[in-house]
Amino acid sequence: MFSFRHAGAFILTCFLLCPLGAAAWDRGDVEQFATLPAGNANPEGLTVDAHGNLYATTFAPTAPAGQLGRLFVFNPHGDLLRQVSIAGSSSALLGLGFHPQTGALLVLDFGQSKVLKVDPATGASTVFATIPVLDPKIGSGLNALTFDQMGNVYISDSFQGIIWKTGPGGGPVVAWVSSALLTTTGVPGFGANGVGFNKAFSSLFVANTGNDTIVQIPVSGGTPGTPAVLTNSINGADGLILDSDDNIWVAANQADEIVVIDKTGKVIAKLGDFEGIDKHGAPIGLLFPASPVQFGEWLYVTNLSLDLRQVGGPQTVDSQWADQVTSHTIARLHARIPHVHD
Repeated sequence: MFSFRHAGAFILTCFLLCPLGAAAWDRGDVEQFATLPAGNANPEGLTVDAHGNLYATTFAPTAPAGQLGRLFVFNPHGDLLRQVSIAGSSSALLGLGFHPQTGALLVLDFGQSKVLKVDPATGASTVFATIPVLDPKIGSGLNALTFDQMGNVYISDSFQGIIWKTGPGGGPVVAWVSSALLTTTGVPGFGANGVGFNKAFSSLFVANTGNDTIVQIPVSGGTPGTPAVLTNSINGADGLILDSDDNIWVAANQADEIVVIDKTGKVIAKLGDFEGIDKHGAPIGLLFPASPVQFGEWLYVTNLSLDLRQVGGPQTVDSQWADQVTSHTIARLHARIPHVHD
């Protein structure tokens, strides 16, 4: 009789005799690109300008009342160019992006349910759009934004399960898509998160963090179809971007990795990993990665390094490590899809 005991011995023998590299992902090397000034924590949103300068916002919902949200600008070498406080904002900022037609920098104010148009040199801001709160018990959770070829702006709402839409100049918003697939009861407790169109603008892809899913919304003539789950089991699917081949690069914030899937939902690469905390209190590799952005040969990723317990959430596998972080960083790795060994 072949018992579990014998099976265990057989598996151990295979493990010892088989070469590990034959079945492993080539995860690449993660570098520490930039460090926030001391006293600043939890970089979340990230975007890049035409010159390769990186712009990051911080998520600090438990900051003292009246503290403004902060924007950090780094040059392509990781040097801090400036730090500005965003006028009229809360301390809890998430996604941001440059409008592809007007060049305006738009920043999502999670704490105030607003989209702000921000001067990245001074921090001066105006309200670009205000998001309705349909149920005060649920609230809104503005998380990420993207643009279509006409310059319309699409904003994910993690708590209300809605993709909001407004025009190139902002103003009133409409609930473009509302779906149970964009809400969650999982952990971390954010539904609709990263958003991005394919190159034909025929599909919008949305990461659902708490459900570990990527949701695909078909689009025809600007009109959305019925959302459907493209793929499952990306642990803490957070920010995402699409490349020129319509591969989707997803920050898996609870697996501390970048998961790349093709247009069918099949994983084709896993990049990066967490390797501990260095002597300066900074993550080595990726720790609660949140927002990826590509420029040239590099993929840049914010290390949110958030202990969910500090914002009223439950403990996760990263919580105790994140609690040790005293130096908060942006990481980078080569934006390449390694060959998958057979």
